[in-house]
Amino acid sequence: MAVKEEEAKVAKALARIKNRILVFSGKGGVGKSTVAANLALALSLRDRKVGILDVDIHGPNLAKMLGVEDKKLEISHDSIKAVPINENLKLVSMSFLLESPDLPVIWRGPMKMKVIQQFLGDVEWGDLDWLVIDSPPGTGDEPLSIAQLIPATGAIIVTTPQEVSVLDSRKAVIFAMKLNLKIVGIVENMSGMSCPHCGLKIDLFKKGGGERAASELNVPFLGRIPVDPRIVISGDEGKPFVVYQADSEAARAFQEIVDKVLNNEMP
Repeated sequence: MAVKEEEAKVAKALARIKNRILVFSGKGGVGKSTVAANLALALSLRDRKVGILDVDIHGPNLAKMLGVEDKKLEISHDSIKAVPINENLKLVSMSFLLESPDLPVIWRGPMKMKVIQQFLGDVEWGDLDWLVIDSPPGTGDEPLSIAQLIPATGAIIVTTPQEVSVLDSRKAVIFAMKLNLKIVGIVENMSGMSCPHCGLKIDLFKKGGGERAASELNVPFLGRIPVDPRIVISGDEGKPFVVYQADSEAARAFQEIVDKVLNNEMP
């Protein structure tokens, strides 16, 4: 009976969320969480009601990236209140439940799925235009379970341009297709950079791999985000670059990606 009650609560919560987008990658280290954090924030600044769910249980970084790592979830006997980022954006993350950011989460699969289910069914998300889900990397058991637990209306795959990453991103696209997820598109992150001293364009990790993969797999290419040291600094300081470096080439490129994501918005 308890299982059915939990499933009913999750279904009730999901029914109030118009768009659920899964942000994931074929491998770690490609900037997936950076893309998820800035996407959620950018959507909220366009007058959308947005929730962001950090289900990367072992590496929950969004609280730090969004400048709220010192906050805690408000938990009562029957509900959880998400941490507000601004008037339109709220976050739920495993990091809010840890006594110290240095503590590892040493859990097996069933326990992780249980807490994710609670993040959905017990959190007071309310009516949302978008729920951005930052998924663990890869195409194994955890992303599969999460994709089945949270029926997404779309998926964004994040990659870097070099062949090793693109190979994994192609697997991620096919993984999403097999789950009947709509591919919103591929984002090519860390795609070239401009020398801060002379302005010379440098293809630090090559360029164009994600776009080629999108073309070959016949899925949308959302755009490329160049390498910018300020993105790293902004993330470490909890100041997302899409706001705090709004005049940068990377932020302008990201806003174009957001435009394309909004073309997939359910009314």
